[in-house]
Formats: sequence, C-alpha cells, structure tokens
Amino acid sequence: MKPRHKRLAAIVGGVALLGAAVGLVLYAFNSNLVFAYTPTQVAAGEAPRDRAFRIAGLVQAGSIKRDPGAIGLHFVVTDTAHSIPVAYSKTPPDLFREGKGVVAQGQVGPDGVFRASEVLAKHDENYMPPEAAHALEQAQKAGKTLIMTR
Repeated sequence: MKPRHKRLAAIVGGVALLGAAVGLVLYAFNSNLVFAYTPTQVAAGEAPRDRAFRIAGLVQAGSIKRDPGAIGLHFVVTDTAHSIPVAYSKTPPDLFREGKGVVAQGQVGPDGVFRASEVLAKHDENYMPPEAAHALEQAQKAGKTLIMTR
C-alpha cells in the first residue's frame, strides 16, 4: 500500500471513530433528556406517554391529601387553565406548599394520574419554573386569576 493510501485510510478511520463517538454521546444525551410541560400541554397530548417528563406549575390550593399511614401524598398541579392530579410516594420537600411553584418528574399512568418519582419545590420568594410563570402570564391575559398563599 502506498503512503498516500495509508494516510487516506487513517483519515477515513479517524473520521469513522469520531462519528461513532459523537453518535454514542448524542444517544446517551437523548435518552437522559427530560423536558418540562405545563398541565395545558399534558392535557393537549403534547407530553410523551412512553417516557418520563417533568410537569411544571403551581400546587392547587386545597388539593394536598396525605396518605394515611404512609409517607406519600396526592396533589394537583395547575397552570390555572388545566389541572393534573399527581401521586408522590416519598416525603415532599420542606418548601412544598399549596399555591407555590412545583416541578415534578415522572409519567402519566393509564388512569390519567401523573406518578411522580421526584418533586422539586420553590426554593425562594423569587423562583418560579419558567413554564409555570409563562402559563400564569397567559392565564392573567385571559382574565383568569389565581389566589396565591404564602
């Protein structure tokens, strides 16, 4: 084999290895990527049914129900336009309250209940999930109001 052909084979082999490495990284990234949806988007069927995703909104006032004799709880996430019931089987974060911003990760079950594997609550007075803030703005423009509790 001529030196010119050896160089060409090495370059083609290097490009092929680089392409395979990039493909594996993108595959791993895609399988771990989790998008956040509002309750309106979930109700419209925009959220995936076969994989985990995040739902962002506010904990609806009066919706928190604790399981007797268990750690878990049930609550409703709303963006003032639509509401999604959520079941969570672990201890909620300390800042988890009605009327506060929340992001829950999990899947919607066949019964329409979002089964959360993780719940993240608002961490200070200025934080609200961007999706929830946008949904609240849209609801306020439409003339709807939401009573927030502190």
